[in-house]
Amino acid sequence: MELLKKTAIEQHKALINKEVSAEELVKASIERIEKLDKDLGAFNSLTIESALETAKKVDEKIAKNEEIPLLAGIPTALKDNMNFKGSKTTCSSKILENYVSPYDATIVTKMKENLIPILGKANLDEFAMGSSNENSAFKIVRNPYNLNKVPGGSSGGSAASVSSSEVTLSLGSDTGGSIRLPASFCGIYGFKPTYGRVSRYGLVAFASSLDQIGPFARCTEDLTNLYEVIAGHDTKDSTSLNMEVGNISGNLKKGVKGLRVGVIKELMTEGVEDDVKSVIENSVKTYEKLGAEIKEISLPLLKHSIGVYYIVATAEASSNLARFDGVRYGYRTQNPQNLLEMYCKTRAEGFGPEVKRRIMLGTYALSSGYYDAYYKKAQQLRRLIAQDFDKAFEQVDILVSPTCPTTAFDLNSKADNPLAMYLTDIATISSNLVGAPALSMPAGFDKGGMPVGLQIIAKNLDELTLLQSAYALEQELGIYNQRPNI
Repeated sequence: MELLKKTAIEQHKALINKEVSAEELVKASIERIEKLDKDLGAFNSLTIESALETAKKVDEKIAKNEEIPLLAGIPTALKDNMNFKGSKTTCSSKILENYVSPYDATIVTKMKENLIPILGKANLDEFAMGSSNENSAFKIVRNPYNLNKVPGGSSGGSAASVSSSEVTLSLGSDTGGSIRLPASFCGIYGFKPTYGRVSRYGLVAFASSLDQIGPFARCTEDLTNLYEVIAGHDTKDSTSLNMEVGNISGNLKKGVKGLRVGVIKELMTEGVEDDVKSVIENSVKTYEKLGAEIKEISLPLLKHSIGVYYIVATAEASSNLARFDGVRYGYRTQNPQNLLEMYCKTRAEGFGPEVKRRIMLGTYALSSGYYDAYYKKAQQLRRLIAQDFDKAFEQVDILVSPTCPTTAFDLNSKADNPLAMYLTDIATISSNLVGAPALSMPAGFDKGGMPVGLQIIAKNLDELTLLQSAYALEQELGIYNQRPNI
């Protein structure tokens, strides 16, 4: 069905013009998932009954000529680390393989209020730890542009499902680039809002001071509309910002004349593939053509962001994942001799190698005698990196860089080299450390036909400028409607 490859805005028009029913749209999406997903691996589980029930409510409203929310009836996927009552929430881990959510995450409540059908739970790197989506305990996710390449991680299933038109929209979580990297590799839009803009209530925690939920879409307008649905203050999340989100969608088309665009010097040096560099340079020239002012910006402490991130994130992960002990919920080892053995064997059997690696790194960083040397020092350096960004935003309105120095790499090519895998996130990590909003948008393709993502970062709380600048570039580049041949 060609309609599945359209944007949410176009699907909405088709629904209100009665060219298609919401039930037909959802069923077409389910059929496409059943056809493609055995090769793609984007979904861990489907929630068909609930999606069809939501679609029927949308059709009833349309039949009565009642107004429907903008994204009502639009097929959507949820990363499998977000609680959706009655569905499995596995985090792609054996330790939660049979865990069924007893409640809804705040973002799910908001989606239900907007009659958005959730078709299923998207695959991810186990507990959102990874950059390639090869760390899932169940199956790997493949890139819709080339099934022999990775989709990026950790929200690889969410990105692949939108890129392949299995669903129109999806949600992911971003702790160090887990939305933006898969968006870049899969040729779609992925957006990490300012820390605290979207409630984390109901998101399984990885690193609490870094995690943020955000949308995937095939154009800036859809991205903005889904963001406006999920954003806003939530009393159930103590880090949620009690501030107005504002009407971004109504002000999206302002243009970029006079916008000050900073090109991050440290992310355009060696290590960036030639094809990636030329696509980013073309985007910068396009901004200039549209009337923006271009300036090179140096963030001297950016090179330390990987080191800071892998201390802060692993320390918080080791603390957050202590709850998975076989006592209250999730997997429990068979016939342990005593309590200590139950803890040890449950965690040894339930967690995968990457999760174990990060728990051990984090536990070490927090251990007696090392806390000040590692975690405290990392937090101090994090503050200094934030000051670099503050200085940069005194000179420019947005910062741009490649989302990743490379395009999608081959499956298994970095699986045995954790450091090479960690360096994939060099461009994305810093905005999580400072809490700034950032997105990845498709800006072109390399010689092999793989998508190249442009990363745009704005200052904290300035989602409006961020999304306006993405929209203006999208309209000029005109590649947002290109889809993989799958």
